[in-house]
This record gives sequence, structure tokens and C-alpha cells, in this order.
Amino acid sequence: MDWNHQTAEELVAALRAGEVTSVDLTDDAIARIERDDTAINAICVRDFDRARIAARAADDARARGEDRPLLGIPVTVKESYDIAGLPTTWGMPTHRDHLPADDAVQVSRLKAAGAVVLGKTNVPLGLQDLQTFNEIHGTTNNPWDQGRTPGGSSGGSAAALASGFGALSIGSDIAGSLRTPAHFCGVYAHKPTLGLAATRGMVPPPGPALPEALDLAVVGPMARSARDLTLLLDVMAGPDPLTLGVAYDVTLPPARHERLRDFRVLILDEHPLLPTGAAVRAGVNRVADVLVDAGARVERHSPLLPDLAEAAFLYTQLLFSSTVARFPVEAFEQLRSRAARLNADDRSLDAARLRGMVLSHRDWIETNRLRELHRRGWRQFFAEFDAVVCPVTPTPAFPHDHQPDLMQRRIDIDGAEYPYFDQLVWAGLATMPGLPATAVPAGLSPDGLPVGVQLVGPMLEDRTPLRLAELLEETMGGFQAPKG
Repeated sequence: MDWNHQTAEELVAALRAGEVTSVDLTDDAIARIERDDTAINAICVRDFDRARIAARAADDARARGEDRPLLGIPVTVKESYDIAGLPTTWGMPTHRDHLPADDAVQVSRLKAAGAVVLGKTNVPLGLQDLQTFNEIHGTTNNPWDQGRTPGGSSGGSAAALASGFGALSIGSDIAGSLRTPAHFCGVYAHKPTLGLAATRGMVPPPGPALPEALDLAVVGPMARSARDLTLLLDVMAGPDPLTLGVAYDVTLPPARHERLRDFRVLILDEHPLLPTGAAVRAGVNRVADVLVDAGARVERHSPLLPDLAEAAFLYTQLLFSSTVARFPVEAFEQLRSRAARLNADDRSLDAARLRGMVLSHRDWIETNRLRELHRRGWRQFFAEFDAVVCPVTPTPAFPHDHQPDLMQRRIDIDGAEYPYFDQLVWAGLATMPGLPATAVPAGLSPDGLPVGVQLVGPMLEDRTPLRLAELLEETMGGFQAPKG
């Protein structure tokens, strides 16, 4: 039997029933990687010897009567997570030989749950791109069309899942880095509520790995089914054991509803600052039609929705202020000079990016205050709605574009060009206020490319968009293996 595109839940059931061993699953996954990954280049660091040892240990543990959530399941890990004995480079050539001594907290949790780590998946330079390529490990291709990107920065993980290289993967997200690759490759991902899952050890080299609470950034699960997301999130959720205080109880409340007809959903297929391509708009509307047919309450407009344009500007400033925090002084001064020359009336997102890069602490405090007002708005919104269905990006996967100056790149939306980073407005919808968002497949474009949507839910109610994702998968289908 071909186990490589089975869900983790199916593999756990087969292992428990004695239908297969972890050694079998691990050998099958390794064989598939060795056969197919030359074309895809998703697994940038292989750890096959230790994976086989871990698989034998998992089989021995099961024979002794042990049963852990991921016992014997082959998985991959985004390159940016520390794994003791393997390089963590973030694609930076100056750190190609950096070998951390300890596992990231999430890698430790995977191993404690019994997972078998096959290796690490490729990332863009510094994790700062919607594509996945770097000088050390080369370019990762989309399994649906090798001339296109799998997305970034968790592009290697999404490509690995679509290709059948392991049942699960873990990634990270500050600018759609879980959701965009899932959308481009036709798999599932969940951006948890900000702070829900510990991030220590997902740190740029050379470290050190500290229990920092990073603004906007989260770590989260990727899978080939919605139920697998919940399985993996339950392993990942929880505070860092090095943290002295916990801001909230991480026991998540149950999903608000168990049937599609009980959900109250707002559908968004247009953004005030950027058009949505026809293929993505069709995907959003396929989901809307399923919800309507199931009897859910579906709305297209609500006065409770926070201002999307203002949200995009706030997100852009917060994101880019953190992006350049460690820039050399000379580079920062150059940015400040450029920002000073901006026209005061320039309200473009390009201008917001530049202003964000040189945001003073005083201005950051005010921007953060406005974010809190948006969070209050979302609390009021989610008193009347359970989820928002909206795009992840305005287009399906686009062709590789390695123009070195990212600010000069353009994204083509139905024949018109827009600044490359403007497509982040949809990622920011959930990221800026710290809301959970689940990326789910929503069919194929006319060109045969995957199209995904995101289901945005209330803060600390991650199980609500996850349950909605499960119900949609049951009703309209989910992951499809790439042709060929």
C-alpha cells in the first residue's frame, strides 16, 4: 500500500492496528524523498539515519504498550527550527555551518509525542520572502508546477506535504508564511492565536534561543487534512517552560459549533487596497456556496468589521519595524533619509513600509494603541459572527521571481501589476490583531493550480476555525495530490 499521501490520523490508526510499522512508513517516506525531491528540492537537510533509529524506537515502544499522539509518524521541520546536530541557517550563507546544541521547544514536543523527524525543509533568505530559495540550498519548486513558487517562508514544508514527504510539518508565520504556502500547494495550515505556541529555538542564527514573545510571529502546524492540524496543534500548544508567568490558560475552549448550519460567517472576497484575482475570488465563493447550501448564516457585509485599509497600514508598519530591528546602523540611517523624503500625503503601502522601517518607539506605542482598538473591534465582531472566510493572497502560486530588490518586484493580478508586498494585506488581516486563521484548500484554478482560503476565528478560540475547516473538508473535499 502507498502510505505516503495518507493523513497522520490514518497512519496512527494503521500503526495501532498493527497494519504497518514506523520503520515501514519511514523507509517509504525516505524512498519517496530520494526518488522525487531532486525535482522539488523541499528537504534541504536530511536526517535519515537518526530517523530510522527513531522509527525502530517507536516500534519498540508500541510493542511495550506505549501510545503517544504521534508515535511513529514521519514528519518534517522547517529549517528555521533548531535541531541539535543539524545546521540552522535561515538561508544565510554566513551561518551555513551553525549547529545548535539544543532542539527548539517545538522539536522537543514533536519528539516527546513520538514523531520521527525525517529532516528540515527549505526556506527563503532570512525567512523574508513569499518564495523559497537561498544561496545555500537553492530553489524549492511547487509540486503542481515546477516553474512556480511553493510560497514562503514555510514553502519547503508545504511542498514536502504535497509531495508525500512525511505526514506533518511545522512552520512559522508572521506574514502568511504558513498560510500562503498551504494555499499555493493545496495543503492545510493553521496560524494559531498569537502566543499560544512557544517559539523558543525558532531563532535566527547564531541565537541564542531565548523565550522571547515576538510581536506578530507565531509557530504552527501544517498537514494534508484539517483534523491533522488539530492533532498537531494539541502537541504544539502551551507556554515555554522557561517562561516565568503564563498570560492565560492554554486550555482552548471547544469549537462554537459542530454543524455547518450553525456557523455565522462573513465572506470577504475584495480588499479596499488591492483587487482579488478571479481564480481566488472563485475559491472564496465556492466555500460560500457550500456554507449557504448547508444552511449557515452567510453575510457579505457587516458594519462590525474593523476598517481593512487602516488594518493593512497598521500591520505594514508593525511588520516592517520588526523586520529591520537588527539592521546595521548605516543601513538604518539610509532608510531614515529615504523616509524623510517621502511626501506627507503619500498614503501608499510602499510608503507605509518605509515609514515602518524607521518607526520611533513613540510612534510604535501609538501604532500599538490603534492595534488594541482593532482587537476590541474584532471582539465585538465575533460576538455576532464565528468566522471570516477570505483570501490568503490575491492569486494562486506565481512564477519564480528572483529579482534581488524585493521592493522592485511586482505581482500580476489578472494582467495588472501591483507592488509585490501589497499581497500581504490578506495575511495581515489575522496577523495584526493576533487572531487564529486556518488555511484550507478550495479547489483548483482554471490553470489547474491549487486555490486556498483562510478561515479567521476569534482570539484563543482556535478550535472554531479548525472545526469549520473539518466540516468543509467533509463537504467539499480537501487535499488533492498533484498530478504526476
